[in-house]
Amino acid sequence: MNYTVHQIAEITNAEIIGDKDSVIKNIAFDSRIIYSTKNTAFIAINTKKNSGEKFIESAIDRGINVIISENQFPQFENITWILVENSVEFLQKLAKYHFEHSHLKSIGITGSNGKTILKEWLYQCLWNEFPTIKSPKSFNSQIGLPLSLLQINDAHQLGIFEVGISKPDEMQKLENIFHPQIGLLTHIGTAHAANFTSEEELISEKIKLFKDSEVIIYNGDNPLVEYKIKQLYSSKKLISYGFKKENLVSIKNNISKEEDIIVEYFDEEISFPAHQRDEATLTNALALLTVLKELNIENQKIIEKINSLKAIEMRLEAIEGVKGNIIINDSFNLDLDSLKTALQFLNEYKKPEKSLVLTDILGVNSNSRELYEEVSELVNEQKFDSVFLIGDEISKFSHLFNSKTFTFIDTHELIESKHLTDIENQIILLKGARKFEIEKLKDLLELRKHDTVLEINLNAILHNINYHKSLLKPRTKMMAMVKANAYGLGSYEISEFLQHHHIDYLGVAFADEGAELRKKGITTPIVVMNPEQHSYDTIIQYNLEPEIYSFRVLDLFYEAVQKSGYDKKYPIHIKLETGMHRLGFKGFELDQLSEALKNKNVKVQSIFSHLSSSDVPDEKEFTLHQLEIFDKNSGYLIENLGYQPIRHILNSSGITSYTDYQYDMVRIGIGMLGESPDSEIQKQLQSTVSFKTVISQISFVENGESVGYSRKYKADHLTKIATIPVGYADGIPRLIGNQVGNVGVNKMLAPIVGNICMDMMMINVDNIPNIKEGDTVTVFNAKPSLKEFAGYCKTITYEVLTSISPRVKRIYVKD
Repeated sequence: MNYTVHQIAEITNAEIIGDKDSVIKNIAFDSRIIYSTKNTAFIAINTKKNSGEKFIESAIDRGINVIISENQFPQFENITWILVENSVEFLQKLAKYHFEHSHLKSIGITGSNGKTILKEWLYQCLWNEFPTIKSPKSFNSQIGLPLSLLQINDAHQLGIFEVGISKPDEMQKLENIFHPQIGLLTHIGTAHAANFTSEEELISEKIKLFKDSEVIIYNGDNPLVEYKIKQLYSSKKLISYGFKKENLVSIKNNISKEEDIIVEYFDEEISFPAHQRDEATLTNALALLTVLKELNIENQKIIEKINSLKAIEMRLEAIEGVKGNIIINDSFNLDLDSLKTALQFLNEYKKPEKSLVLTDILGVNSNSRELYEEVSELVNEQKFDSVFLIGDEISKFSHLFNSKTFTFIDTHELIESKHLTDIENQIILLKGARKFEIEKLKDLLELRKHDTVLEINLNAILHNINYHKSLLKPRTKMMAMVKANAYGLGSYEISEFLQHHHIDYLGVAFADEGAELRKKGITTPIVVMNPEQHSYDTIIQYNLEPEIYSFRVLDLFYEAVQKSGYDKKYPIHIKLETGMHRLGFKGFELDQLSEALKNKNVKVQSIFSHLSSSDVPDEKEFTLHQLEIFDKNSGYLIENLGYQPIRHILNSSGITSYTDYQYDMVRIGIGMLGESPDSEIQKQLQSTVSFKTVISQISFVENGESVGYSRKYKADHLTKIATIPVGYADGIPRLIGNQVGNVGVNKMLAPIVGNICMDMMMINVDNIPNIKEGDTVTVFNAKPSLKEFAGYCKTITYEVLTSISPRVKRIYVKD
């Protein structure tokens, strides 16, 4: 986009206060991830759950001087205001105008699964056929789609945009903004199905996008999809694809055989090799081929494009590095969109010093000088300490970069220079095209080299938090429990991510945990749930807030406060005993407690208790009794105090089962990791943690031969055994050996055989096809799930996670 403030106001019927001639090329909606302020306006988006207006000051502090908002705030001087009635409707109206005046051919992708991967595949296949724009990441919502459309410029000839909905009546608004010429419907699955009364309603809502499409390409394996498409759009050009022979595009031969895939496209046959033969991948390949044919791409070229498809790695990894560094590895792909995304991710970290490794940007049809001028502009705004450029093309423009800049022909030359190994206490972003193999730099810089890793998906954590928030009132606060090293996931990394996303409180078990977070820059309020007597000085020194559960603790802590010279009311949190019989003040102690609190220079920040059985449906009566006691006793204490502390009692399962008792705050723990005892709630959550390793060796064990210590497993036939480098020192309990537990290999379960060793264990892979050394093994994630793995161990998911050894490398991923 490229509009003056005056033009934007005319298009959207908005009011201007300030400079009407300012030029706007970008609209930012999140003050935390503004990567460029030049020609950028910040839009304060107001929703039922949140108001973007509270982040206006942060956007202005970053250098933004044009604000789009429903209200003006006169305290901010020299700001141009675009005042609108409704921020979301403004965005949609501007995007509609921009799209309809763009004159580009458009592809709109909707469905339940496969939207993003098909968008990326199509882009890989078409960027060198037409100047192409695509929606970044998974920008497909009421806000994301308009932001995507606003990136269209005059040079683009083709636009590929994904469109997502989660509730009825949403698609009508999106179709009004964006009406694609080619409509592509992917697989219809269970995503968001709970929000619709039936599958038919879900399908009907999705296909509203195609109202004005000339061509509709759809997965015809679902009979209801076939029926609804033909019922509504029989006059359009309809092309069905899928595994059923009735589809106009289908697979002719047996996919399980090691031979080329033969596709029947109407009366033609097109064949290509396929390394991945799972149903989802091949279904996506059929959709891709159909769109390419519709765009008149020749068969031979289609085959070449499919053969050269790269795996879509839409993620960034954060890894602990040597010398106190954090390594952000985004060596999977490189274009302007993914560079912007990586720079946004970088802004989530508080390390003041940072360095960048950046390679040539390949496969972009644009003038090199213009491209690298834009790249350098983005990079310069980040104020990197050092920039390392790899590649002949980008090195020509090293003078455009303001930081201390070094140039290299290839990655090997940078490694040989030793520059990177001299860096200390920085965040290092590795951003490059696959050709340059900069993942070698990750191997050089990471602290732990163990093949066994615990992968934590930060986006999934955010999704799970937001799901729980969706059950709450907008003003209800949330405390995230990060005790026990955030259940084994890494307390600092998780806390920093949560702080960036405005969590209200963090909860730790001991003062040392909170002190470490403070030392690393965490400023969010931290509650210490088990403040030991010797830790009071640490609590006060690091501005932590203790749980007070007895008169002894209250007196001793207050004595420490007085000795420290602290001269304000110190914030404390009062724990009430309501039936758990662990810690807390009892009802008969409240009068004495009220008097004691009035006579001490403390402020009760919150009053809380803990539910013992909110995850047990059979104990509902007891839980309601606990809630009744809490309500009565906390209310009585508040009345005696004469002011209103925060009240909270609900844990993760309490949020979903006893939402009416949310009070002023709730506490989330295992729920943010995607675990719930309620099967319906579980469907709405995303898996957060993946424990993975690789196969070290595959051996054949003869009939009668044994495997492992003490010869606990003996083969009764020629058996294929794989050894994997993970054992009880990594957190795998010995009790799940000897065919009690399983691990996942190539989406199938393989039983653990023999005794588990300290650093290794063996698995039976007789029934796993196409297995080879170096293949990935999933200890838990999807198959088996974390809950299933905990079942093997005869324990709960909490214990499994907190038992994983520190020597296991943690990788933090953002999709």
